[in-house]
Amino acid sequence: MNNMMKFTVTRDKIMFRALLCCAVCLSGLLFGSCDRHLGWGVLLWSTENPVIPSGTILPVYIKSNLNQVWVAGIPKEYQTGDQGNKFEIPLWRLELQKTKAAARKYAAVFSEYAKTYAEILQDGLPIRDIPDNNARRVYRLKLGQIIKILSREEGIPALSTTGEPLPGDWFRVLTEDGTTGYCFSYRLKLFEHTEGVLAVTPEAEEDIPDPDLEYVLSKIWSPEYYLTMISEKKINTGEFAKQWQFLPGNETGIARIYHPDVDKTFSYSGIRRTGNRSWRFDGASLQMSLQTDTTLAVQYSENKGALQTLLFVTLPSTVSDIITQELGRRDALFELLYFQGPHYTSTNYGNLTLGSEGTFTWSDNGFLIPEVISASSLGTGLVDMGLFLDLSLTARYDGALSFRFNGIGGPGTVASFLYTLEAQGLRLEYVPPGNLVESTVSRRAVSPIIIYFYKTEN
Repeated sequence: MNNMMKFTVTRDKIMFRALLCCAVCLSGLLFGSCDRHLGWGVLLWSTENPVIPSGTILPVYIKSNLNQVWVAGIPKEYQTGDQGNKFEIPLWRLELQKTKAAARKYAAVFSEYAKTYAEILQDGLPIRDIPDNNARRVYRLKLGQIIKILSREEGIPALSTTGEPLPGDWFRVLTEDGTTGYCFSYRLKLFEHTEGVLAVTPEAEEDIPDPDLEYVLSKIWSPEYYLTMISEKKINTGEFAKQWQFLPGNETGIARIYHPDVDKTFSYSGIRRTGNRSWRFDGASLQMSLQTDTTLAVQYSENKGALQTLLFVTLPSTVSDIITQELGRRDALFELLYFQGPHYTSTNYGNLTLGSEGTFTWSDNGFLIPEVISASSLGTGLVDMGLFLDLSLTARYDGALSFRFNGIGGPGTVASFLYTLEAQGLRLEYVPPGNLVESTVSRRAVSPIIIYFYKTEN
């Protein structure tokens, strides 16, 4: 009987332990581990309840994947009578290490910036995935938002709209929702925090999403006359290559008007809505308003004078693509001239040979000196297909071109001609410089010089 009782007691103990083990393991399914002590963590972002500063080493007992929290111990110096000795903390606030020695090592490296936070001084400031201003943006910060500085990092220097390096450093940062990345410090206000609530500035609390502003800041704004050139199919590649723009500078706090008529920069502290689709730049004499989805009016004043207005537009494709397409069009026009020849001869005006790379050789052209070609010009150069015709000339001529002669010790004459491809060759008509309006032939000469070139075998 006694043996039977001993067996029953032993069996009950075994069952109790088994049930206890199951309970612990079931808890482990919820909290991520059956171990009672996972490691040691370094607090990245200070806590308010209990009040523990960032950089503190905490014992970590449980990880809850369900609730996305750690269960960590509260060091004795931060315990109060009614809190106990453990608390829950979001996963992103803690850097877990397996041993206390490893946690101490991490905390020592982190100590330089353990108490350092930053306030955002520019709405829309980006966090990048690597320390490079051209890298992918992983987060868009709000004016007045608080972030945690984790470490200073080496990176590619950030540049102003004028191309000059901005003062500051790249920092690896942490946001209040757990996003990490890299942010340049030019528009950050660094400060130290040891305890209490990290308050967001009133401006950030009152910040209202502005999809129209987001739209403006996401676009590239080019001078209105760029769009005019595109619509008229008269692309001046030299003007496009300058890439005139309006740059709001939301990432640097420095806006720039880069335009043929003005090149100015404006330092500002924020962009504030002033009406329907209109904004002003705080601290600068600069305003902008979205007139249509593709047209932005930018206003500025100089020395408190009258407002000046410039119009900028979005383009149907990038500037580089537009230049590439235009150069392709010009190459196709030259190929027609080349394959029609490439050797041409005229009784009075010499021999013209076109090269496949856009070059030319023009010999025996003395009748054109000095009225059309200067005496210092050599008989070689490049053919430029970048001229356009006034609408009144398009029915009579195939196009216009310029011969850019090499000169003795430098550039020679640039002689422009209307041209027409004919069955037997090529007809050229000289265009005096005064008949050119920028890159467009506006009219014929009163007494034009006309040259008939016949194609030859050699």
